[in-house]
Amino acid sequence: MEAVKFEKVYFSYEEVEQDDTLFVSDAVFALDGVDLSVEEGEFVAILGHNGSGKSTLARLTNGLLSPTSGKVTVRGLDVSDEKNLFEIRKQVGIIFQNPDNQMVASIVEDDVAFGPENVGVEREEIGNRISFALDSVGMESYRHSTSSRLSGGQKQRIAIAGVLSLKPKIMILDESTAMLDPRGRKEVMDVVLRLNKEEKITVILITHFPEEAMLADRAVVMHRGNIVMQGKPADVLNRAEELEKYALALPRPLKICRALTTGGVVVRDSMDEENVANDIETALKSFTTDLSKNVETTGAGTSLPTETTQTADGIGRVECKNLTHVYNPNSTFETYALSGVDLEINAGEFFGIIGHTGSGKSTFVQHLNALIKVPSAEKKYKAKKQKKGQIEAQKTILTVDGFDLTDKNTDFKALRKKVGMVFQYPEYQLFAETVFEDVAFGLKNFAPDMPKEEVRKAVREAIETVGLNYVEIRKRSPFELSGGQKRRVAIAGVIVTKPEILVLDEPAAGLDPLGKEEIMKLLHKIHKEWCKTIIIVSHDMDEISENCTRAAIFSEGKILAVDMPKELFKNVQRLENVGLDVPFTAKVTEKLRQRGLVVDSDFTADDFVKKILDFIKMEGAGTRLTANQSNPVLVKKGGDYHA
Repeated sequence: MEAVKFEKVYFSYEEVEQDDTLFVSDAVFALDGVDLSVEEGEFVAILGHNGSGKSTLARLTNGLLSPTSGKVTVRGLDVSDEKNLFEIRKQVGIIFQNPDNQMVASIVEDDVAFGPENVGVEREEIGNRISFALDSVGMESYRHSTSSRLSGGQKQRIAIAGVLSLKPKIMILDESTAMLDPRGRKEVMDVVLRLNKEEKITVILITHFPEEAMLADRAVVMHRGNIVMQGKPADVLNRAEELEKYALALPRPLKICRALTTGGVVVRDSMDEENVANDIETALKSFTTDLSKNVETTGAGTSLPTETTQTADGIGRVECKNLTHVYNPNSTFETYALSGVDLEINAGEFFGIIGHTGSGKSTFVQHLNALIKVPSAEKKYKAKKQKKGQIEAQKTILTVDGFDLTDKNTDFKALRKKVGMVFQYPEYQLFAETVFEDVAFGLKNFAPDMPKEEVRKAVREAIETVGLNYVEIRKRSPFELSGGQKRRVAIAGVIVTKPEILVLDEPAAGLDPLGKEEIMKLLHKIHKEWCKTIIIVSHDMDEISENCTRAAIFSEGKILAVDMPKELFKNVQRLENVGLDVPFTAKVTEKLRQRGLVVDSDFTADDFVKKILDFIKMEGAGTRLTANQSNPVLVKKGGDYHA
């Protein structure tokens, strides 16, 4: 039986006129004549660039939208018939990109219970379902917490639990793991896979993570409202030229495999580090060349960012000592988000912040432009008199871009002009009727006397800097844009004032692979041209290794370690212990080390490939021969190869 069926489905967000045979308007279709059939119990992954129609397809499946033309049926029920909607929504659970769009209660267990209560599940069974759902997403300990005080990733887990509690026949996940840490993503996908295999729940997974798509029975690629590719996930993801044609990118592991093969080390396409390490070992053992050549390399991760500087006035610099923040103090919901954080970020750095969901990352960065203020900076703050014999509390220091954020007399408006913030969800920053007005708001707020012509020029420059067409987009509503376009407009609205420090909380989450690459290129461009310091929060370890000078690991509200990515990712066990992952190159490097092949790489893809190719005397870009021949890149000593 077909769980979901689309028959010649067209959908437009605009008014569309239609005669008996043709559409007679020039409306843009989010879905353009889609035919799709999903069988009962099937696991289908939907891939595609931002704005390709994936989310529209999901919303049509459970009746949140009705097709402009064509027919959508769910387990034999026509979605266009309003009489069927209640039954369809009982059977189709959908989890959105932004969890705030589907959270309805102030207490976690009440939110998870909302769905079962509305479909008439018995009270005792509701309790069982709450426990099952929260345990499935690793949030049982937050059962009685206030949902508004959870981190973005924690909220996403609760949203997933809310759907799991309904035990639907069909589950749709619309980028629902984008804000989770690696352990959280794996836990959720394990639950989804188990429900699919054991409970025979039909799964439609919209994702940009190739490792998630590989779990599916079938992968479907969408482009501009059409289905353009489908088949076994491994087959689809291996078709590099076609993926690029449809504005997608080859997964990083496959890029590495093909770069090595092109260079002469034949490695079969694989996304499994064990298989890649096996092929590299086999290939390297087949070479009998002299290994005495010395090669110095400059890996992308260490040479790409600009030099860090110590500035006398503190411009572009962050100094933090003993920063603590408590949510809901002196209540049953009291939660320590930060507990004595010490961290210094120098001017000129491209700095990364990583940590498990709820580790305090977002709370920390919101302190950097005083969206959250330390107690001594509040207007009503009065220092408590120290009691006789009481040990003096350690003083908090928080200086950002030369501003003392512990002083209530600080000019916080001036601070926010110099320290820009882009949130996890760009929708939170978009509010105006047009893109132009939205981007111009910062200038009107911080520079109200700026002439209109200069405002227009600055807005145009910001919009074009983020890769959008000013003429085409300036009059459009920001709420009509795709997720990737919204992200760009949100960034434009911040960089229009040219801040000296730019803080971005998960800047590339939810974007397609090419969109992620473009956002990071954009950040490096403005970092090189005028922005002194960039700080990004990310769950993507490859993103950190490829772009950052240094990074800090947050765990349970504290700093676990601060170092260059090359050093942080050497300790695989430490990262796994706090729910994080390591770059694919680090995983392969560890597998090679276990085989006696020690590769000294900075874990960027380019540097890893260069080091392997250097072994067989293939000089790659960014490497140079030296006169000193005493320290080979990869040489066998005592049964092991060493860099």
